[in-house]
Amino acid sequence: MGNVYEDLMKNLGKYMNQDELNVVYGAFCRANELHAGQKRQSGEDYIVHPLSVAFILSELEADVDTICAALLHDTLEDTRMTKENIALEFNETVATLVDGVTKIGKMHFSSKQEQNATNTRKIITSLNTDVRIIIIKLADRLHNMRTLEYKSEFKQKENSLETMGIFVPLAFYLGMYKVKSELEDLSLCYLKADVFNRIKNYLGVFKDETDMVYEKMLEDIGNILSDNNIDFDFETRIKSVYGIYKEIVNGKNIKDIHDLLAIKIMTNDISDCYQALGLIHSEYPPVNSMFKDYIASPKANKYSSLHTTVFGLNDYLVQMQIRTSLMNLIDTYGVAGYWMLKGNLASDIMQKEVTSNFQFFRSLSELDAMTTDNSEFVDLVKKELFDKSVYVYTTNGSVVELPSGSTPIDLAYKLSENMGNTLIGAIINDTRVDLDYKLKNNDIVKLINDPFSYGPRLEWQNKVKTMKAKKLIRDFSRRKRIC
Repeated sequence: MGNVYEDLMKNLGKYMNQDELNVVYGAFCRANELHAGQKRQSGEDYIVHPLSVAFILSELEADVDTICAALLHDTLEDTRMTKENIALEFNETVATLVDGVTKIGKMHFSSKQEQNATNTRKIITSLNTDVRIIIIKLADRLHNMRTLEYKSEFKQKENSLETMGIFVPLAFYLGMYKVKSELEDLSLCYLKADVFNRIKNYLGVFKDETDMVYEKMLEDIGNILSDNNIDFDFETRIKSVYGIYKEIVNGKNIKDIHDLLAIKIMTNDISDCYQALGLIHSEYPPVNSMFKDYIASPKANKYSSLHTTVFGLNDYLVQMQIRTSLMNLIDTYGVAGYWMLKGNLASDIMQKEVTSNFQFFRSLSELDAMTTDNSEFVDLVKKELFDKSVYVYTTNGSVVELPSGSTPIDLAYKLSENMGNTLIGAIINDTRVDLDYKLKNNDIVKLINDPFSYGPRLEWQNKVKTMKAKKLIRDFSRRKRIC
C-alpha cells in the first residue's frame, strides 16, 4: 500500500495545491478506515485498489473531487458509508460521483441479467450527469483488468467480454485511446491467450528489427523540419497487439499492415502540420490511398490528425501521424485531456463538450428516451452505437456516424424527423441509389426531399437499421391512419 500511496501523492503534488492535497489525504484516511480488514483475492489490502484507481486518474491530472471519489468509490457498495455522509464529509459533487459508479443492490432484481442490464444502463447514462463518472469507472475497470490473474478462468473471460462489449466502446467514444488500447490488449490476453502471446512474441523480435528504421527516419525528418524552421516533438509506436489481431482476422499478413509502424509528429500550429506533411512526402513517397485528413474532418469523437503512410527504409511501410501538441493531448486522453489544459475549470468544459458536440451523446439520449426496459436499452446501445459504425458525409461536409447496415432513410431520420418524413430519394457519390442502399464509409450523401411527398411507407421499417427511424416511420403511419 505504501508505494501506491506515495506514488499517488507524488503525482498529485505536481499539480495540486496544499489545501487540495489535504482534502485528498482526508479521503484516503476515510477510505482506509472503512475498508480496514478487507482483502482482495490477491491477498493484498483492499485499499490498494481505490489507491490504484486514484493513481491512474492522477496521471490524467484529474481534479480533487474526482480523486476523492476514486478513493471512496467502493465505500457505498462494500462498507457502512452512505451517500449523505459523503456529501457531509466532503461535498455533493464527490457524493454524486461515488454514487454514479456504485452498483445498484441485488435486492431490487429478479435475475442477475436484469441487475447487470440496470447497472450497465446506469453507467452509460451517467454521461447525462457527469462525464467524470464514466472516466472513474474506466480507471476502475482498467485496474481490475490489470489484476485479473487472481480471478477464476470463468471470471477472467466474463470480465474480458464485458470490457470489450461496454468499456472499450465507452473509452473510444470519449477519445481515450490510451485506455482503450490497454483494455483491448488485456481482454485479448484472457480471451485468446495463444493468439495474444504469439503476436506479443513477434512484436518483440520485430521491434529489434525496426529500431534502426525509426532512428534513421527520425534523423532525416528532424533535419528537414529543422531546416524549414518547424518546431516539433515526436513519438514512435508499434501497433497494439489487439490492433494487429483485428487486421489478421480480416485476412492481412502482419507485414502488410500499413500502420504497424507509426511516427507521431507534434507541431505548434495547424499550418506547420500541413507544411510538415509536404516536406515528409518530398523525402518519403506516400501511399496515396492511405492519406486521411482528420484535421479538416475530425472523427466523431473529435480525434484530429493528418495520417499518411509512406514507403520508409528497408521496404517498411510507416504511418506518419501529424498533429499539433494540443491535438495530441486530446487524441491520447480524449475529454480527460482537458484536466491537463484547464485545471479546475475542466469538468464543466468536459461536460459541455460531450453533451454539445459528441454525436454519441445525442444518439444515446435518443435511445434512452425510447425505452424504459433496461435490457432492451443495453441491446440497442450495443447494436446501434457499440457495434461497427459507418461514417458518411453530408453535402455540407458534416460527418455523420451511423450503425453499419444503415440506409439513406436512417441518415434522413438521424438529421431530423422532417427530413425522414419528406425523403423521396438519395444520391450517393453523384449516383442515384435506391433508398435501401447500405451506406459505406466516406460516402457523400445528398438527400432529396419533397415537402408534398406521400411520406414514409410502412414497409420502410424493413429497410432501416436504427430504432429511431423505425419508431418515427411507425408514428407517421399511425397519425396518417387516424387522419
